[in-house]
Amino acid sequence: MIATQWTFLEVFWTMLVIFAWVIWFWLLITVFADLFRRHDISGWAKALWIIFVIVLPFLGVLIYLLVESKGMAERNQKQAQQAQQQFDSYVKEVAAQSDPTEQIAKAKQLLDSGTITQAEFDSIKAKALASS
Repeated sequence: MIATQWTFLEVFWTMLVIFAWVIWFWLLITVFADLFRRHDISGWAKALWIIFVIVLPFLGVLIYLLVESKGMAERNQKQAQQAQQQFDSYVKEVAAQSDPTEQIAKAKQLLDSGTITQAEFDSIKAKALASS
């Protein structure tokens, strides 16, 4: 059995190369995800970008990031805002469904189990009655 001895620089270089490949694949997936999410270009333009990225991978990803960086940021921001709005509307919907008597009953169960104190129960009860 032949033991391979690696120097510190060889290990460091190998880790750096693996890290660079992982980042490149992440960028490639990001570019493809942005391409398929876009609604402002035609299918032919998307196909041309995909062919360009496949034929010249490093150059294609770099050029796409340079040309479309502002659009990518705007699309990501728009998607994040939509997700936040959906979450906010869901929270409001769930909070509105809660009946004050249900809130007081749940608080009473928590009080009986010792999870909350009498002062906390009184506070929850006051808020529930005030919201009704």
